[in-house]
Amino acid sequence: MAHYYMEPSRTFSEFLLVPNLTTKECNPSNVSLKTPIVKYKKGEKPAYALNIPFSSAVMQAVSDDRMAVALARAGGISFIFGSQTVEGQAEMVRKAKSYKAGFVVSRSNLTPQHTLKDVLELKERTGHSTVAITSDGSPKGRLLGIVTGRDYRISRDSQSKSVSEFMTPFEKLVYGKSGITLSEANDLIWDHKLNCLPVVDSEGNLDTLVFRKDYDEHKENPHELLDTNKSYIVGAGINTKDYEQRVPALVSAGVDVLVIDSSDGYSEWQKDTIGYVKSNFDVKIGAGNVVDREGFLYLVEAGADFIKVGIGGGSICITREQKGIGRGQASALIEVAAARDEYFERTGVYVPICSDGGIVHDYHITLALAMGADFVMMGRYFARFDESPTRKLKVGNNFVKEFWGEGSNRARNWERYDTGGKAGLMFEEGVDSYVPYAGSLQENLNKTLHKIKSTMCNCGSLTLAELQRNARITLVSATSIVEGGAHDVILKENTITGE
Repeated sequence: MAHYYMEPSRTFSEFLLVPNLTTKECNPSNVSLKTPIVKYKKGEKPAYALNIPFSSAVMQAVSDDRMAVALARAGGISFIFGSQTVEGQAEMVRKAKSYKAGFVVSRSNLTPQHTLKDVLELKERTGHSTVAITSDGSPKGRLLGIVTGRDYRISRDSQSKSVSEFMTPFEKLVYGKSGITLSEANDLIWDHKLNCLPVVDSEGNLDTLVFRKDYDEHKENPHELLDTNKSYIVGAGINTKDYEQRVPALVSAGVDVLVIDSSDGYSEWQKDTIGYVKSNFDVKIGAGNVVDREGFLYLVEAGADFIKVGIGGGSICITREQKGIGRGQASALIEVAAARDEYFERTGVYVPICSDGGIVHDYHITLALAMGADFVMMGRYFARFDESPTRKLKVGNNFVKEFWGEGSNRARNWERYDTGGKAGLMFEEGVDSYVPYAGSLQENLNKTLHKIKSTMCNCGSLTLAELQRNARITLVSATSIVEGGAHDVILKENTITGE
């Protein structure tokens, strides 16, 4: 006989937080949102921890290298989408990892024999305005000069003009020597009013570059998520089909954390994928998605470093509608969080969980964290911003951005859903849509984070651990949901004036 869950499958909108005592210390400026992203043993620290509990979804319409940089700069992590070629995804990881690194290995290099046309083509391809000129055009060749946008004028200089004619030659450069500290390099940059400082070895070969913009950005973004080399921490999504080709390329590109992207992660394919990664590479990997205790424990025993929770709750996901599987996000999260805590008590190993889907309002994020999520993954939220990879369009009188699910025909991501059959989608589990354009990530994110911190203060909590331990959560009735919004008033419209 089938097993029945007689308790209704509940969503975040069916719950509210009940305030605790707000002490004088409970000020949003005192709240820490730092949270683990990978498993660790009791008494130890995790290898990676987020400064804000946010990750962007493994989606074509959300997470590319630009989003990875923008979110890591704010303190979160982006998982670059895997429904593309192995080479394309690895290059996105490589771009994000090299964007901010303190000492940067030059990725735009030419020889003195190249031309202005070559410089412009390289700039168009890479987006880099600084080009190192070396004897052999390699990033480690003998440094002969530097080319920046100040060295040429497109309107006056011929594109056939040789680089040797307009580059700033080595003898006129201010440079550092290998072994210089980042602090010393930044002092040279400031003392000489430089935008870029090349660092060379004793033989005059180019070692690395240090950029002024990296120093400025670090001061403006104190919560940015960096590895030990001062590079942004970057994640990437993989599937259970081509992982033997994809994972080595991503690891070579410098990826920090992997996640298996699937609508249903309770499968032997995920166990095999985790086993392959753990046996061959020193890289962290998350798995999922699951909605119950059994699925959580299966993937944890397989070796997963974190678990994603949620099936069918995404704004563009129609898995429940198409296949009749899934669970209300709140119910799923509550059960998996309890299983996580039991596992920690029994083994001394804490496995973080990520709530993926079901977020409609900002307060749902706080509820998810209070219910036990260590961090949340969102697609629609981030798809609205300038930093997402989709087009901004004007539909009627409103600006929107395109947003489609990985289960839609547009994504062509059959590896995410296929269970061993033909290479194609027999039916869709996602839709193609628009979301209202919202502007820059940072501006919107700051507002959301302030809401979360403010709510945590209402709950008498200064850390996420305190919130999970002390939160009081109540079910709400349909009537009280109506009561919670504006009611029994005539709302003013923007078109109404006082004249």
